[in-house]
Amino acid sequence: MRILGIDPGLQIAGFGVVDMDGHALSYVASGTIKTTHLERGNLPGRLKVLFDGVCEVVQRYQPDAASVEIVFVNVNPQATLLLGQARGACITGLVSCDLSVAEYTALQMKKAVAGYGKAGKAEVQQMVMRLLKLPALPGKDAADALGLAITHAHAWRSSAILAAATTLKPNSSASYKAGRHY
Repeated sequence: MRILGIDPGLQIAGFGVVDMDGHALSYVASGTIKTTHLERGNLPGRLKVLFDGVCEVVQRYQPDAASVEIVFVNVNPQATLLLGQARGACITGLVSCDLSVAEYTALQMKKAVAGYGKAGKAEVQQMVMRLLKLPALPGKDAADALGLAITHAHAWRSSAILAAATTLKPNSSASYKAGRHY
């Protein structure tokens, strides 16, 4: 199974691709999609670059599934809204390529990769390098994206084991807005 991780950002979005074969994970590719060549005020142009970039990555590496970081609310509401729009462009790119998309918080990713939910960027970079046996540290955005792909590999394996062990049915008492079932 090939998994694409996306760390969304309006100026720089990271991507990371890993292959999962049983319990083994192997590095395929990583990098960034940058919008810094455009004016700061050109939000539609930046969103298009992100959308097109994600579609290009999907076409090039042909992943089976994708994972994206969930936006957190920070001190600056305007920055949070802009990040949410960048995230939306990335998710729309993935979905338009018929990929299933899983979402994880930064805390979940850090816990899965570094063993500690409040690990710093440097710790995530180090652990990603070790887990994927990379010759050097990946960039910060690419490391986060690879971490999201690793997190999804671990979560997917666990859900597959649970699904095989039991028959799960949607809980109608937990429906949300007549469409989501948990």
